[in-house]
Amino acid sequence: MSASELIVDASSWIDFFHGVELPGLEAALERGRVILPPIVVSELVSGARTPRDLALITDLLVDLPVHQTPLEHWIRVGELRRFLQGRGLTVSTPDAHVAQCALDRGAWLLSGDGVFPLIAELVPLQFLAR
Repeated sequence: MSASELIVDASSWIDFFHGVELPGLEAALERGRVILPPIVVSELVSGARTPRDLALITDLLVDLPVHQTPLEHWIRVGELRRFLQGRGLTVSTPDAHVAQCALDRGAWLLSGDGVFPLIAELVPLQFLAR
């Protein structure tokens, strides 16, 4: 991975918060290169099981920049889903949003989710497997 920005999906953050070593994420955090998709913020906050978990999540996320998502972004999310569906790949709106955030920024996407390598086969998504 180059020094470009890194988009991180919710499953990778969950692993990170559970102590899984993710060198790509840790390096990007140290360099200030992690960008949050808004849906990932929501997914992480809603999944917090205890007040302590919520505080840990919030303390980290509050310092990270969030990808701005004006109407044009959501149109691109819909276009991405439509394009992928036309090639036989059905993708959820949250996954398309995360992928589109990376595409919008020319950023790498860190994930262990099997849908993202499939997306990367069809569009120029820079995918970094965990």
